[in-house]
Amino acid sequence: MLELFSFLTKAVSPYHAVQTGAEELRRVDFLELHLDEPWRLQTGRAYFVRVFDSTLVAFRIGESPRDHLHIATAHTDFPCLRVKPSALAKSQGYGRLNVEVYGGMIRSSWLDRPLSLAGKIVLAGENPYEPETHFIDIDRPLLIIPHLAIHMNRGVNDGEKLNPQKDMLPLFAMLTGEQDETKQADAFLDFLAEECHLERSRILAYDLTVYPTEAPCYFGAHNEFISAPRLDNMTSALACLNGLLQGQSQQGISCIALFDNEEVGSCTKQGADSFALPNILMRIYHSLGYGQDAYFADLAKGFLFSLDVAHALHPNAPEKNDITNFPKLNGGVTIKAACSQAYAGDAEAIAVAKALCQTHDIPYQMFLNRSDIRGGSTLGSMLTANMPMRAMDIGAAILAMHSARETMGAADQTALEALLKVFFSR
Repeated sequence: MLELFSFLTKAVSPYHAVQTGAEELRRVDFLELHLDEPWRLQTGRAYFVRVFDSTLVAFRIGESPRDHLHIATAHTDFPCLRVKPSALAKSQGYGRLNVEVYGGMIRSSWLDRPLSLAGKIVLAGENPYEPETHFIDIDRPLLIIPHLAIHMNRGVNDGEKLNPQKDMLPLFAMLTGEQDETKQADAFLDFLAEECHLERSRILAYDLTVYPTEAPCYFGAHNEFISAPRLDNMTSALACLNGLLQGQSQQGISCIALFDNEEVGSCTKQGADSFALPNILMRIYHSLGYGQDAYFADLAKGFLFSLDVAHALHPNAPEKNDITNFPKLNGGVTIKAACSQAYAGDAEAIAVAKALCQTHDIPYQMFLNRSDIRGGSTLGSMLTANMPMRAMDIGAAILAMHSARETMGAADQTALEALLKVFFSR
């Protein structure tokens, strides 16, 4: 079973979250499938497939596959900075990286922190349509985005507006005056080639995430809290993985889907608002000899848990939460509801989630947004619009969502994983 701190430390990009999950699945005899190959599936076996490297779908087929269809989903991406092409930005001898904002990050929380890079570098291959991909993690403090000193910005404590193109560029290197302009322009690619042991002339593209290097930690009088980067949404991804791995069900189909690009709308080939998961499920049914009618019927009687973090009651701003439905840290699984259907769920789905928790002594609590505050949305409603089945949004309650470091209750991951284990054991 994967542990939270270890997973958070390894899952420094969507690609690495998928790689880490795939390694654990292989270790327990899940067989890898490929989207561009035919599938010949068997009952009593377990499989996984990587969708364009940053989405992971894994499933176990019981002896009676049509007994039930249980699905749990989460996302592998997180708000961050991504490195642009032609990345080196030169200014008075300083080398900065030209980056863009990915998702709704709290920009100020990323300043003055040691940062690193992880993701993929793509090299030219023998066939232009088959480039060579390398996954990399610099895995050391490499960058920092320095704050402007208070002496130069006296109003900083009255609130500051950070321009993503001007104020969020990380410091990368000092450029010596001896280097000519051409060599300076290539300095970032030269660094990648040397650091990652790649042939510089073959580098064609990259997809690199800037991430905080500081380790997760416990804090509080009794170590009852966790501070870490990427709690949104690696807590949910881990709960899905461990729930499937520990689940005891020998019947039906148990499936998890960990999607990329939730933070930017999910409308991608590997996102939840695509036909990636419905297509995979249809291929499973076809390989097992079942037709489309069986697939649609099993969706109608199936159940899906959509996992993402929720907003815990903030100790310094309790008025921001709903007046009667406010989760607290260490309060257990958070059940998320909204009549707008920004969160998936209905009365029956809420009853299912509560009954599973009550039957197995798993603590739970409810979250609804204040009626005058617009909340976020999750994968559940997107997925069930394309594959109609009953669904419920759940997750761990956290503070400082979308900050470079977020806070959760240490007991809540245990509760979330316990519910997913039960879900995949029935």
